[in-house]
Amino acid sequence: MLLLPPLLLLLSVTLSASAARPRPHILKRRNPTYSPLSSSSLDALVNLTNLDTILDFNDPKSALSKLLVPRAAGSTNLTRLQDMVVDHFTALKWHVEKDHFEEETPYGVKPFTNLIFTHDPDATRRLVLSAHLDSKFFPSHPEDQFVGATDSAAPCAMLLDVATALTDWLDARKERIVSRGGEEGRETQGETLQIVFFDGEEAFKEWTSTDSVYGARHLAELWSKPTVPPTATIPVPPSPLSRISHLVLLDLLGAPNPVIRSFYKNTGWFFDEFMHSEDRLGSAGFLWPGLEGDEYAATKEKVGVRERSFFVPRGGYSGFAGTVGDDHEPFLHKGVPVVHMITVPFPHVWHTIKDDVSVLDLPTIKAWTLLIRLTIAEYLGLDPELAPTEADLMRDDTARRRTEL
Repeated sequence: MLLLPPLLLLLSVTLSASAARPRPHILKRRNPTYSPLSSSSLDALVNLTNLDTILDFNDPKSALSKLLVPRAAGSTNLTRLQDMVVDHFTALKWHVEKDHFEEETPYGVKPFTNLIFTHDPDATRRLVLSAHLDSKFFPSHPEDQFVGATDSAAPCAMLLDVATALTDWLDARKERIVSRGGEEGRETQGETLQIVFFDGEEAFKEWTSTDSVYGARHLAELWSKPTVPPTATIPVPPSPLSRISHLVLLDLLGAPNPVIRSFYKNTGWFFDEFMHSEDRLGSAGFLWPGLEGDEYAATKEKVGVRERSFFVPRGGYSGFAGTVGDDHEPFLHKGVPVVHMITVPFPHVWHTIKDDVSVLDLPTIKAWTLLIRLTIAEYLGLDPELAPTEADLMRDDTARRRTEL
């Protein structure tokens, strides 16, 4: 997927120097915009779905098991899986969009399809969760059997679970908006969840600006254009891109011991939200069965154990001194705030036939899914225990206070 090994080597060196700096205590405090779920709602969140139904790759009926096939851009397998994903969101009653297009590749013109699912298409803003559905193309055997378990079958399955788990809470929040008078209610509840599955992330040959992120480049350009003509009162109509509050991209996840860093200063606070979600779920015993409280706090700092924290806390440098090429970049370059959830260094099986089911760790995948659920639920103010007025006020206050640390 991301053919930037010289850059990654440089980033590793830069990071090692930066990570050695002492981390001021002030940067470890909980972000003031963080609004945690109540304890009972946290318990409910964890049990919204049976995680095994979608994520258990040992069950041939699970979505993740079905994703673990070669699925290069333009292939029959990818088309079949795109249909499966569309059916999944159609059953949840989300709004479905397909961005079909063709583009020249090193192997001629290929068809591509981005899939966009929006819970409330009438909402004024979108929080976007995303991953790429395609796997890397290899022209010869046995490499052509590459299934990209971490790249990005597991992240796609996580998104399917998050949508399934949160739909009822999102529905309830939408009803709260309507009860407050429709569009007037959107002044504080104007953001919805949108999930995007990109096509054509992988390069067909070598990673270049034209042979990579085909779907992301097309969608970012498409969404940069206004969908309505200008008027006397609105000479510059808003574009779909301007409605995105943040884009969160998942990639190379599903193996044990990921190392996740904050790449961008303007979304450092959001990175911290994910880290806080991991800590709260872990302390409560929801991430790793049998491990909670002080025992979890001690274990998450250990090197070489599965239960170690996924995240590298932001230090004095407030993030990671570098970037990694991926689907987020066309959006980043157009001004969309990005959180890039990718493990660096890459998994040792990256772009090899060994990136298969054997590298996946189900407890790690479940932990990822739970902390994403929690972060999104708190970001969007979905706690079902909050009275409508209280929820609206909290969301409004959070929106005003959401600033860079």
